[in-house]
Amino acid sequence: MAQPFVLPEFYVPYPARLNPHVDTARAHTGAWARRMGMLEGSGVWEQHDLDSHDYALLCAYTHPDCDAEALSLVTDWYVWVFFFDDHFLELFKRTQDRQGGKAHLDRLPLFMPKDLAEPVPAPENPVEAGLADLWRRTVPAMSAAWRERFAEATEHLLNESLWELSNINEGRVANPVEYVEMRRKVGGAPWSAGLVEYAAGAEVPERVAGARPLRVLRDTFSDAVHLRNDLFSYQREVEDEGENSNGVLVLERFLGCSTQEAADAVNDLLTSRLQQFEHTALTEVPALCAEKGLGPDEAAAVLAYAKGLQDWQSGGHEWHLRSSRYMNEGALRGVPGGGGFGMAAASLRLPRRAEKARWRGFSHRPYERVGPSLVPPVEMPFALTLNPHLERARAACVAWCRDMGLLEPQPGLPQSGVWHERKLVGFDLPLCAAGLHPGAGSEELDLASQWLAWGTYGDDLYPVLYGRPRDVAGARAQNDRLKLFMPLDAAHGAVPEPANALERGLADLWRRTAGPMSDRDRGAFRDAVEVMIASWAWELANVAQGRVPDPVDYIEMRRATFGADMTMALGRIGRGNRVPPEIWRSGPVRALENAAVDFATLMNDLFSYQKEIEFEGEVHNCCLVVQNFFDVDYPTAVDITADLMHARLRQFRHVAAHEFPVLYEDHGLDAGTREVLDGYVKELQDWMAGILHWHRHVERYDEAVLLRHRAEETGAAVPSVPSLNGPTGLGTSAARLTPRPAAAAR
Repeated sequence: MAQPFVLPEFYVPYPARLNPHVDTARAHTGAWARRMGMLEGSGVWEQHDLDSHDYALLCAYTHPDCDAEALSLVTDWYVWVFFFDDHFLELFKRTQDRQGGKAHLDRLPLFMPKDLAEPVPAPENPVEAGLADLWRRTVPAMSAAWRERFAEATEHLLNESLWELSNINEGRVANPVEYVEMRRKVGGAPWSAGLVEYAAGAEVPERVAGARPLRVLRDTFSDAVHLRNDLFSYQREVEDEGENSNGVLVLERFLGCSTQEAADAVNDLLTSRLQQFEHTALTEVPALCAEKGLGPDEAAAVLAYAKGLQDWQSGGHEWHLRSSRYMNEGALRGVPGGGGFGMAAASLRLPRRAEKARWRGFSHRPYERVGPSLVPPVEMPFALTLNPHLERARAACVAWCRDMGLLEPQPGLPQSGVWHERKLVGFDLPLCAAGLHPGAGSEELDLASQWLAWGTYGDDLYPVLYGRPRDVAGARAQNDRLKLFMPLDAAHGAVPEPANALERGLADLWRRTAGPMSDRDRGAFRDAVEVMIASWAWELANVAQGRVPDPVDYIEMRRATFGADMTMALGRIGRGNRVPPEIWRSGPVRALENAAVDFATLMNDLFSYQKEIEFEGEVHNCCLVVQNFFDVDYPTAVDITADLMHARLRQFRHVAAHEFPVLYEDHGLDAGTREVLDGYVKELQDWMAGILHWHRHVERYDEAVLLRHRAEETGAAVPSVPSLNGPTGLGTSAARLTPRPAAAAR
């Protein structure tokens, strides 16, 4: 069968190395698989399947430095996970038996007890038998924290297979953001990262395991592993197995382009994720080790873990080039050294396309004239309702900002006078709160409006106070101070004397908001605020480096910079104790929330493009990220951003209509809990409608107002508004003279 596309030139900057114990692992794992019942008689594999796939070679390439015993155990894990995948395909995906698949998956966590003294049931099939054996042999060498992380990754890997099955049942292809998020769970690379810790003898210290740099290492590793696999497995998965879960197919459908163009785009994203890995490892990980005061052994473990992930990338690529499981015809032609082991992944020269992409990421020139933002029509299927207490909230918000000192320069902080009353009134943040919370009481609406004002003030202040002088350390020091004003002990938590308006405002809001909360709600809300302020420092670091973010990193961090976690945490207050915590953490709820947030952030990026790129010298806007990644012009980037925004809106509606009812049934939720969650869906609908209404009716993004604000800051005369892009004004700024086809995104 002819290949559907030519494999692209891959970015593999580190040579693969082969573990010398590969033959030992082959012999061991063949006997183990037969003992577990995975071969003849299983209905899934015969001996020749196991031999031709050569998982021992995969593990020998991806774990080149471990001893024979560790390599054999890791190889058994990979045999098990690939057998699980093929077993699930034959028994449940091909037959589209979701109920049977769920029953199968529900039993598997029973074979991963946190305490090995706990009894486990008798295995009923090779998947259960293999998992029970592997768990017993692996976890004694690792800490309780690692066991918990690895068990969670394994459960995600198993359970999210139902997501793939559901998409096959519906004939549905995911949008790109949804796909990347779900593929991390379904594809199992976070699970592989856990095995890297085991094989390298480099368990990540628990106190940094959840920090952004380590999380980014894991996620970029995962995305690169999965995107590479999608390129090699497209023919088998899409053409043979009827899978919808493949990145090439996802971009082919989303961009409306050819399979070859989609494959090239997937390879570009793979390259971007690898370069994000390198950037994080070199710039963020060392700083994290110093910030957290890691000892030499702990820091060495973190670096060994990063090296282990790097080895996995090169080794995994080498194995894909050689395994009969994948589409790789002709892939070894022209390899230096005649294609000997380890040479396919040795990049003696780096792909020009990859290095050009890296250069583009650091070549953006800030403050260039871009003209008024192009804002295409925005779909909004949800009705807007405004809170009747809006006028009172407007007056209260201005008074509160004045009392807290947000409307004046801060003592000892030059350039800190970023707001005055006219600006604040024009921003009309209570209008946003009134759409987000149409049923709130007057005091609740006041509080919500003032939280929006505080967050927006901080978002405006940091670029001026810390971004222009490139003072990232100063921003982090201010963040550390802000945490002191959010004590978890509501009754007795002491706070220092506020040194500026930002601290004073937070102290006041925290006292009024967190005091009545339960301990659990208070902790969750504090985490949400900390996520937002930490993201401000991340933005400053990118601006200081002149770096346009990687697309996936941008989308995920944009949720934090937008303050979405904070506003949604406010929405959960009062609901949380009526819904089991595991439901809030479930895939459908997180998918619903992320889809809503991405719709709002992408819409904000469309409206704010000129403000951010031309007036603020920013690099954090999806239109710019798309321009940089696809090497396209601004109008084309607007089209792609708008398409993604609407795809996320459609996903929100899909999750609410199709995945929430299944969630309710799977967990046996009672009528009261279902009513609470249905109410939360309605609240997110209000949230999206309210944010869109606010963007359409405030002057924060209007070009004439932006020019006036600049003139006020510099003392210059207010210039007339030039026109570079045709008609201007709300509704006309999206006028396009020359439409560009989706294929131009290449």
